[in-house]
Amino acid sequence: MDPRRVVQVGEGSTATVALRLRNESSPQELRAVITPDDARKLIAAGVTLTVEESPQRIFPTAEYEAAGARIAPADSWGDAPADEIVVGLKAPGPLPSALRHRHVFFGHAYKGQQGGEALLRRFVEGGGTLLDLEYLTDDSGRRVAAFGYWAGYVGAALAALHARGNLVPPLRATSRAELDEALGEGSDDQVRALVIGALGRSGQGAVAALSVAGMAVTAWDLAETRRLDRAAVLGHDVLVNTVLTQVPAPPFVRPEDLDDPHRRLTVISDVTCDVTSECNLLPIYDRTTDWAQPVRRLRTTKPLDLIAIDNLPSMLPREASTAFSADLLPHLLTLGAGSPVWRRAHDRFVAASAALYEELGRKS
Repeated sequence: MDPRRVVQVGEGSTATVALRLRNESSPQELRAVITPDDARKLIAAGVTLTVEESPQRIFPTAEYEAAGARIAPADSWGDAPADEIVVGLKAPGPLPSALRHRHVFFGHAYKGQQGGEALLRRFVEGGGTLLDLEYLTDDSGRRVAAFGYWAGYVGAALAALHARGNLVPPLRATSRAELDEALGEGSDDQVRALVIGALGRSGQGAVAALSVAGMAVTAWDLAETRRLDRAAVLGHDVLVNTVLTQVPAPPFVRPEDLDDPHRRLTVISDVTCDVTSECNLLPIYDRTTDWAQPVRRLRTTKPLDLIAIDNLPSMLPREASTAFSADLLPHLLTLGAGSPVWRRAHDRFVAASAALYEELGRKS
C-alpha cells in the first residue's frame, strides 16, 4: 500500500457516514466510545450506525437497538462494507490480519511502543487507515476526547487502597459511589501523596480520588518538574504519575532511585503506562500489571510496589464511557465533513505509515 493513496477523511456529508461500533477483543474492556444515548443522536443526524453484539460491554445491546442502531454479530467487522468506519477502543483482534477499513481506536503505535510496528503493518498490507483517538486534537494540541479524568481517579484510588492494605485482587468493574465508599473508610492524613501532572485531566482525577481518601496531596505540574526535585519525589509515600509526553524527557524515578536509602516512597501508580516507549517517564519496570495481579513488587527488602494497569477507566465503565462519548459525539458528527480534528489524525497516520513503507522498501 502506497501511503499517498490512503483513504481520505471528509469524503461525504454527515448523512453518508456509516459507523460500526465493534466488540472489544479483551474480556476486561467494558467501556464503549459511543453510548446508547449518543447513538440515538448520531442516528437522528443521519449517521448509519451498526453495533456489534458484545458479551462484556457495560451497555446492553438492546439499548442500542432501541436507539435505532443496526445489530451485527460480535467480531463481524472484518466482513463489513468497505465504506463503514469501524470504531472501537483498543486494537482489534488478530484476524483479519490485513486491515482494509478506516478504523478509529487507540493505536499506541507512533512512539515505538511494543506491537506498534506490527499494527501499522496490518494497515499497510490492507490499505486501511487508522484515525487514532489519541491524536484527535484541537488547534492548541489538546485532545478533544479522553478517558484521562477517570484513569487518574481509578489509578489514584487503587494506590490509596493498596497503601492501606485494602486492595484485594482480582479487581472488578464498579461504580464511583462504591469506590468512594471504600476510599472513605478510615483516614490517611499522615500519608503523603504526590500527583505529577496535576493540572491535566488525569491529574485532576487523581487529586480528587486522593482527597476522598483523606490523604495529604502534593500537586505538581510543569513548573515543578522543569527542575525536578527527585529527593522530594522519593520523600512521599505514594506517587501517581499522570504525565504523557510525546518526546523523551528526564525520568521522574530512575532504577537507581529504588535503592536510595532515604526513599520513603512505597507505592507508585503509573496511570500513563508508557512502559515500552522511549518517552516513558518511569523506566523502572518492563511490563504492565492487570486486574488479576494489579500490584508488582519492585523491591522487597524496603518494599516498593507498582500499579500499572493500562485500562483503568474500564473499572468505572459507565462513568468513563458516558463522559468520553459526550466529548467524541460532536466530532463523529463532523467525520464526513473532514474537520481539522480528523485531518490531523489522518495526517499523523500517513506520516507513520509512510515511514514504515519506506523502511519495508529498503529491506526488500
